Amino acid sequence: METKRKPLIIAFSTQKGGVGKSTFTALTASILHYRLGYNVAVFDCDFPQHSLVQMRERDLKSVMQNEVFKRMAHKQFTTINKKAYPVIQSRTDIVLDEIDQYLDKLAVPLDVIFLDLPGTVNTAGILKTLASVNHIFSPITADRVVVESTLSFTDVLTNVLMKEKQTDIQSIQLFWNQVDGREKSPLYDDYGKVIHELGLTLMNTSIADSKRFRKENEMQAKTVFRSTLLPADLKLMANCKLDEFMEEFLRTIKL
Repeated sequence: METKRKPLIIAFSTQKGGVGKSTFTALTASILHYRLGYNVAVFDCDFPQHSLVQMRERDLKSVMQNEVFKRMAHKQFTTINKKAYPVIQSRTDIVLDEIDQYLDKLAVPLDVIFLDLPGTVNTAGILKTLASVNHIFSPITADRVVVESTLSFTDVLTNVLMKEKQTDIQSIQLFWNQVDGREKSPLYDDYGKVIHELGLTLMNTSIADSKRFRKENEMQAKTVFRSTLLPADLKLMANCKLDEFMEEFLRTIKL
């Protein structure tokens, strides 16, 4: 009997809220699934807000109420000939079992599973779940509290979890998000040195700050950025260097 190929499990994970975990999960999942032809699923374990489950509900409404998005979605789904990727509500302590059960029922194998996890290591089952993730990406902003809590979090993952023989973690990558091009903060250089000294990996690409990261799809908008039903507009991606990020992301996960 042929063994099903196991999908990569990827998480945008950090201890601080509001730095882009759910946003980057939606952005990368949509680009991989709708534009690059991979098969993706998302398990939203971020209790209690379940941001991605809520985002999917809002995206469905905005596509139905915005004629431009409706035409884009119709063209997309008839062209790629596959459905929207599923966004499944779960919990960190049961998600690994739920993934196994989900994969057993699938006719078409998945390439990538994204986990959206809570921002605290005190959540039940989170360390066991993180140990089963293949690639972890941690967004950081030039804020001392954000950086220091993320560094302690990734240091634990690198020096505790990855040194255990049971872990599936292949890489842990930090990356700068919400970088103001006009601001030359010494924090970037200072923390770059600290990250290097800790033996952690910082991605080459920094994501430029953009108001699109803080906006849902407006009903009258003509371009899409953050959506679970459509991939980000190519021009908007280039404006914040998300296109460069995706190239580095794909090289890192070796998909």
